[in-house]
Amino acid sequence: MSNGRTISTAVKPEVETASAVKDFLALIKIGIVNSNLITTFTGLFLAFQFTGRGFLHNLDLLVYAIAGTGLIIAGSAALNNLIDRDIDPIMTRTKSRPTVTGRFKAPAVLALALTFIVLGEILLFSASIPAGFWGLAGVFSYVVLYSMWSKRKHVANTIVGSISGAIPPLIGWAAVEPSLGLGAWALFLIMFIWQPPHFYALAMRRTEEYRAANIPMLPVVKGFARTKKSMLGWVLLLLPLPFLLKPLGIGFIVLATLLNLGWLYLALKGFKAKDDLKWATSMFIYSLNYMTILFVSMIIFSIFI
Repeated sequence: MSNGRTISTAVKPEVETASAVKDFLALIKIGIVNSNLITTFTGLFLAFQFTGRGFLHNLDLLVYAIAGTGLIIAGSAALNNLIDRDIDPIMTRTKSRPTVTGRFKAPAVLALALTFIVLGEILLFSASIPAGFWGLAGVFSYVVLYSMWSKRKHVANTIVGSISGAIPPLIGWAAVEPSLGLGAWALFLIMFIWQPPHFYALAMRRTEEYRAANIPMLPVVKGFARTKKSMLGWVLLLLPLPFLLKPLGIGFIVLATLLNLGWLYLALKGFKAKDDLKWATSMFIYSLNYMTILFVSMIIFSIFI
């Protein structure tokens, strides 16, 4: 019996620690942080390659840009959780967030979020003044324009939210080339246009949850047929964007175009889909693979400029 109690006592702190770490990562939305850091790094790396500056000789800029961006995104995500703690219990996807369960109290979340944002901005301004200002623009667009204003009031909330999601590559680029360039704005446009069909696919899968939470997502307000047309329109807008990145070479343009045509084909299939939710799931999965392949290929092709 004594051995059993000893084991139980020893294991409990480890379980609690693992749970606390899991809650913390959920609070800062670690998945969103990681995906945005990929686009931040791509912007930074391409800026090095396009300007001919030595990557290994400017590792300080890499640290400032990546760490700073990670901190402001984590802080902004925590604020989003804080703002949404009244509606998150309604949705299956969000009901276990630590701001809902009470594992993280509101004052602690606010203090943590603001600390992360301030520290992140210090790092970004250390990289370059424009990088710092683009960071502030990202925080403002996500926390204020999206989370506090448009999310609960306007069907265009996804489009408004896409602004903040498209800013990380600008931050990375501005850390190296403060004036930015055509390549930076190409990355911004790709990220901005990619997000609506990506999130509309998710919204279709979670329509009833969004309806219960009174969030005016496009599938809730306009229905699936209208959502499919919108998704098709956004995918069509992606088609010319690879040509803005001509310095990456014909190989990249061909690959990116094939990815765009694949997504276009899948979007068109939606109009004849017998199972809308199954189709939406395939659109969502394709969008994730699309973004990963596209941005990784940008880095690879840029090495051979």
